[in-house]
Amino acid sequence: MLSPNVKKNISLSNFTTWRIGGPAEWMSEPRTPEEIQSLINWATNKKINCNIIGAGSNLLINDNGLEGLSLCMRKYKGAKIDKTSGIIEALGGETLPNLARKAANSGLHGLEWAIGIPGTIGGAVVMNAGAQGHSISDYLESIKTLSLQGQLRTIKAMDLDYSYRSSLLQKEKLIVLSARLKLEPGHEKIEIHRVTNQNLNHRLNTQPYKAQSCGSVFRNPDPFKAAKLIEDLGLKGLRYGGAEISKIHSNFIINADKASSSDIKELINLIQKKVNDSYGILLKTEVKTCGF
Repeated sequence: MLSPNVKKNISLSNFTTWRIGGPAEWMSEPRTPEEIQSLINWATNKKINCNIIGAGSNLLINDNGLEGLSLCMRKYKGAKIDKTSGIIEALGGETLPNLARKAANSGLHGLEWAIGIPGTIGGAVVMNAGAQGHSISDYLESIKTLSLQGQLRTIKAMDLDYSYRSSLLQKEKLIVLSARLKLEPGHEKIEIHRVTNQNLNHRLNTQPYKAQSCGSVFRNPDPFKAAKLIEDLGLKGLRYGGAEISKIHSNFIINADKASSSDIKELINLIQKKVNDSYGILLKTEVKTCGF
């Protein structure tokens, strides 16, 4: 008998920003910590693996689909904000744009850069997401996590081994139940909204914001920018099957015409080879692959 919150053979393409991905063997969208715990117990009892999907950005899922239980966290959202102290307690499925707006509405400075990043706070904490010289780790105090064995744990930010787009959480598979952030209180809402909107407009004008993409595909290899390395090789607009290097921003690969997961993967490999052949630099991906 199925758990009432678990469905079978659900296409994951509707749960990723690339609109790519085969069927999940089992699928659920929990809304509470108790539901998440129950689903982990259910998967454990069935002896199947568990895949965590946040907002489905920064994620390439194989067209063959995923075995086991896939948890989409996009309905597990909400945030408590203390305007006086600047402390935010955000659930793992809360999206960064929503959180940036809520912070601005509360007169809290610190998340203006996050307005256009299409991910959840849980995903941001794992990847150490950032933009414009800022990273989520700059504002993170601690997180509450749940292991796939059902163990609850609170971890301080200083113990997560943060560096550029990297954290301990990429090596240890944990579900981020919530994140505690510390922002600067007492700022003028009008000014914070002005900067937030300015950042959003910049993204709209310099990135294929409305196209089906995963955001930035490659990490910047210090001291270079991945986009410039790719653009200088004349690769903007290059296509492989239905996948295309964006003509607007060359660190974006868009689903231009019913791209398959292998189209995306082959185009990533092609970019890496051309950049490595020309510059001796192997670009590392930000995007996470599942089911390959």
